[in-house]
Amino acid sequence: MTSFASRLIAGARQLGPLCVGIDPHPGRIPDLFGGDTPEGVAAWGEAVVAAAAGRACVVKPQVGLFERHGPDGMRALQRVCEASREAGLLVLADAKRGDIGTTARGYAAAYLSEAAPFPSDAVTVNPYMGLDTLEPFLEEAEANGKGVVVLARTSNPGSADFQARDLEGAPLYARVVEALAPAIQRLKGAGEWSSLMLVAGATGPDEARQLRQLAPDALFLVPGYGAQGGGAEDALAGFKAVSNRLEGGVVNASRSVTFPAGSDTVESQADWHALIVAAIEAAQTDLSMHAGRVPVASG
Repeated sequence: MTSFASRLIAGARQLGPLCVGIDPHPGRIPDLFGGDTPEGVAAWGEAVVAAAAGRACVVKPQVGLFERHGPDGMRALQRVCEASREAGLLVLADAKRGDIGTTARGYAAAYLSEAAPFPSDAVTVNPYMGLDTLEPFLEEAEANGKGVVVLARTSNPGSADFQARDLEGAPLYARVVEALAPAIQRLKGAGEWSSLMLVAGATGPDEARQLRQLAPDALFLVPGYGAQGGGAEDALAGFKAVSNRLEGGVVNASRSVTFPAGSDTVESQADWHALIVAAIEAAQTDLSMHAGRVPVASG
């Protein structure tokens, strides 16, 4: 069984480090696809998948923006997950789950099990209730060759309220990553990279470099690039030099590639598709150029 980490790195090496975020924001779904309705969200998400196929290796549906539509919204998520897998894209479900016992097992089964209703290759989880909350996800990942994406240092402005607080001489996010060391090794197996991934925002490049020192084998999921203001150099700050390139994860772009200027006024799905493809290719080129020439971090 090929690990999630191996599949992700192979895809990033072939196509570049861009992760396409599929975030159906309220009021933003074009009328071309049915507007901000469950059917419109599903059709729009499937169209984003079609634009990303062959141009990126991974997509990241934002679960909460599907969930707001209730059961039909979750069926839309299911359709997007299935379409992504059929298109050869890895699916990283951005659900940020975190709970204890059987509740955590239910969340893990929903996204990572062999019969998951929302078939995903990895899912984001919140570790701040304790390491025991991660165990069901780690077990499903081990059993099914999946990944677990743990929030470490997020890109939102309020993340510093708690994540950056000093805890016995180091920020809390660093203590969390230190505590994750056994799990990182556990999901590494015989591969070069661990299938335990860390969220490390592009808005904190120095912190990403620190996290790389603490977790040299963990892949990074980097939010904050594009619409949130992070540039390619900052987004790749926590990657490390491998064979004259930077690698070590993927960089997410959502609004900047799925809602580019003019995409809300085009009159045909063909024109919309061309705009999205151009935005994805521009972001992928930007990141790939920096990954090939900027020696930001070393392992």
